[in-house]
Amino acid sequence: MSAPFPTASQSVALFDDRPFFEKALQHGVRHGILLPERLAAMRQEAPKGMVQIARYFGTEYLRPDLEKARDRLVNLMSLYLEHSTGGDLDRAAEALRDHSLLSRSKGGSDMLKALIAMPQSSHFGMQEHGAFLDKHIPLLAKWSLRSLPEYLAEHAERSHATTLVEAAIWMAARLGLDADDLEEAGKDAEAVVRTALLVRAARRSAMPDWAAFEKMVLALRRKYAPRADGQAVPVPIDLPRDLPAQYLEAVRSVLASVEQDMPRILDAALGVRKLFDQTPAFIGRYFWSEDAMADLEHFERGNSAVWDKATEGHNDDSSLLTLFLRLATQARPATLLSRKTAASLVKKVRTSGLDAELPRQFVLQHAPVQLQNDYLQLWNAFIEEAEPVLRSDRVQATEDAMALLRRECNIGE
Repeated sequence: MSAPFPTASQSVALFDDRPFFEKALQHGVRHGILLPERLAAMRQEAPKGMVQIARYFGTEYLRPDLEKARDRLVNLMSLYLEHSTGGDLDRAAEALRDHSLLSRSKGGSDMLKALIAMPQSSHFGMQEHGAFLDKHIPLLAKWSLRSLPEYLAEHAERSHATTLVEAAIWMAARLGLDADDLEEAGKDAEAVVRTALLVRAARRSAMPDWAAFEKMVLALRRKYAPRADGQAVPVPIDLPRDLPAQYLEAVRSVLASVEQDMPRILDAALGVRKLFDQTPAFIGRYFWSEDAMADLEHFERGNSAVWDKATEGHNDDSSLLTLFLRLATQARPATLLSRKTAASLVKKVRTSGLDAELPRQFVLQHAPVQLQNDYLQLWNAFIEEAEPVLRSDRVQATEDAMALLRRECNIGE
């Protein structure tokens, strides 16, 4: 029967879960760094520190608060000593010898206040301008009992968010937007950096509103369309040459995400609005300035151009009904019918029917908003009377249909 002792390869490390302050204190006593006089002073300092902490977080008159304050005092000192010495017990003991317990506790408290004041998110709508305020005291109470590994993990996460926010501000400033603009927009810093990189790829010089963003994407799709053999054309995206070194890693990570998105960005089969504003994976992923008036003007200009082309500038009832009827039979938009075309249209309706919804959709999509109801009423009244006539197969039906069209529409010779 073999002996129950671990071999060298099976050695077990002792797990010491004592607070770092206690380890440093015992180490200092054992190695003669902390002498009896200093220990006596500590016995005077500790109760004062407990009362101060209890008062700050609640009251110094209740025993539970004082006991919690003792835990906080020890933990705050431990955080500061372990972090500032890198876990070196000699240096930690020397710090206890040379400084008061209250100063080591304050050091830990200052670490946590600075941590709490750091951005918790890279979202511009959630920035708190880096100040510790009284409203943060409950949060400080929680952190005052947490370990150094928890502090370091949170610090790393918030540092990354801080760097992203600063990098976004830096890149946006070179494209005409300042920090106030970004804060007002309330979008995520990564979205700002992604769009800034797209702007560079498109060789443009300003952060876009929606209209400019859409044009930029369409221009990229034209310039980097797949080759005839279907091979993708790479989009070169470079970083600004003067990008500060502290932002390089964060911006490069965002650049990788843009390169990952690029096949979908360049997919001409996807509508730009549908991709960036209606696809869950892309919603909020890129940034453009929200300018309601500019968007409305752009929308109206786009609608107006289509409407003006279709109506050829005419807005009388006969021209509009001619256009609507042609749309309903899926013919080329026009506001005038020749006699021959009118006869063909009647014949087509009788054999294939018509789709009364098509003119309605066209009106809703392209007609001036303030006139859409009038145009819909015009079409609805016409089609209610005209459709039975146009579809009729009675004797003399063709003559009746042509007479109706001559009365309501524009029929040329």
